[in-house]
Amino acid sequence: MHVLYEESGTFKAAKIFSRSDSTMQVESESGKRSKIKNANVLFEFDSPEPAQMLKQAQEQSSGLEIDFLWECTPQEEFEAAAFAEEYFGHPPNAVEKAALIFALNSAPAYFHRRGKGRYRPAPPDILAAALAALEKKRLQAEQQQRWTDQLLAGELPAEIAEIATTLLTRPDKNTNEWKAFAAAVEQKQTTPERLLLSVGAWPHALALHQTRFMATHFPKGPAFPSIAQPPAFDDLPFADVTAYSMDDSSTFEVDDAMSVTALGGDVVRLGIHIAAPGLAIERGGELDRLARARMSTVYIPGHKIPMLPGELISEFSLDAGKIRPALSLYIDANLATGELLGSETRLERIRVAENLRHETLSDDITAEALADPSAAVPYAEWVRPLWRYAQHLSAQRDAVRGKAENNSRVEYSFALEGPHDDPDTRVKLIPRRRDAPLDRIIAEYMILTNNIWGGLLAQHGVPGIYRSQQAGRVRMSTHPLPHEAIGVPYYAWSTSPLRRYVDLVNQWQVIATARHGVSARLAAPFKPKDADLFAIIGAFDAQYASWGDYQNAMERYWCLRWLQQQGQSLVEATVLRDDLVRLDCAPLVTRVAGMPALERGHKVVIEILGYDELALEVDCRLRDTAPA
Repeated sequence: MHVLYEESGTFKAAKIFSRSDSTMQVESESGKRSKIKNANVLFEFDSPEPAQMLKQAQEQSSGLEIDFLWECTPQEEFEAAAFAEEYFGHPPNAVEKAALIFALNSAPAYFHRRGKGRYRPAPPDILAAALAALEKKRLQAEQQQRWTDQLLAGELPAEIAEIATTLLTRPDKNTNEWKAFAAAVEQKQTTPERLLLSVGAWPHALALHQTRFMATHFPKGPAFPSIAQPPAFDDLPFADVTAYSMDDSSTFEVDDAMSVTALGGDVVRLGIHIAAPGLAIERGGELDRLARARMSTVYIPGHKIPMLPGELISEFSLDAGKIRPALSLYIDANLATGELLGSETRLERIRVAENLRHETLSDDITAEALADPSAAVPYAEWVRPLWRYAQHLSAQRDAVRGKAENNSRVEYSFALEGPHDDPDTRVKLIPRRRDAPLDRIIAEYMILTNNIWGGLLAQHGVPGIYRSQQAGRVRMSTHPLPHEAIGVPYYAWSTSPLRRYVDLVNQWQVIATARHGVSARLAAPFKPKDADLFAIIGAFDAQYASWGDYQNAMERYWCLRWLQQQGQSLVEATVLRDDLVRLDCAPLVTRVAGMPALERGHKVVIEILGYDELALEVDCRLRDTAPA
């Protein structure tokens, strides 16, 4: 005796080996024995053999017309075995009975299961809706397959083109477009980015990088809404100083300037003047929300996305000849001894005499020229005192650090001669040594200002956001902790309020301290233990890291373009560790497969075989371990 039964949604047939009141043991064609519940048995039969019966029933089931079955069945619930006799017109054999059950079970839209071997035909209206849904699903599947086939053939369907960016940034994986795209990616054994680029979703890798970044971080575009004209702050005292700023030629948000006033002998008053947008931006106001949403200006070669609206920047940027409000730190210092005699923070207005540029002065203002009193140095009455005291500041920090600071590394800036979104734009790499006098002057006085203002906040019990380093770990916090790498007891970013939100927050606090002194703790926008400061730190760290990653990616892209434009194939590099090297001609770090173990600093020659502008990688190999 044999049995047809259902197990885990599958119909099976086997020989009965033994049975009990509620279960039976059956033996499959392979000889495997299993225990099944009697409740799962549909019917018993003598012949044919189980495997043969299943095969014949499946074949016969495929010939039964589902529409005709639905018309023949009673409109109420029925038992399949009883209906089989009515349908076939005679007592059905095992094959016919199983074939009918298989047919009924294969059409859930027509027949609703009501238990073991029992069904109920779907009402006409429900059946019509179900069939319409099935037809829609079938058409969608066909469309989905057409899209997949087009992508595999190197064609870009219009429907995929419309959502190409979304497929990389915020894909809706329930859509047919995504399913077709994902199927093509899998069959092509590639990445989503490479597939879209290969079918022309973007004309080149640069467009893909830029579009994905903008869609992720600026889905509504980088433009700001119109803002009201900020006040002029004519009530602030005017500082009678000659101040200059020093920046790259691409800088349009001039945050800082410096002045020098002789006080007699070797004593001078050095002024560090910082743009003061904190006077016009109120915590929680519209401008604050705009700045906080971005946290920082985004810098990429040939392009910037500012943190603040251009109208506000133009009113507070320390542009030459314009009277602008400033938060100024004055330092009285002895240039001979390096002694800091006193400091004062003031809110005032200043007029910057000139916006100086590194590119035009770095060749003339050198350490050698500054060391020679007889040498002609541009802006000597300004730069010589600043340089002289900057050397004292550097030495004092080195003493705290216990070692000299290594500023000998060459860094590069990027100058594009055309649009930043055109890969054919010519790019220039402009090398600059960080130990050049102009760079060191700016660095030392910004460090000094961030140190003194951080200490000022701590002294008055006014909370701020500090950047510290202890035991090699750099972090931001509301506690005034030392920065060991820089060699200062406090370090609160405060000198770039036009382009960095943390500096704007600290400026608010410093302004309150300058205005209110001992009562600043109550007057400052952020009070002690304000939880919002911690939220700002977390949001800033995440956003600043995202901006930094994108800047690094775009600089790496333009390095690859520069190498191609220069026709570079053999280049010298310096070993960093293992197979990692830094090119000597460009700010690019890459891996060289198969490179032997060499000491850090060893010079090698590598051959560039190709470029991957999507992965931002160089295909290269080692040519020589001892360049001439």
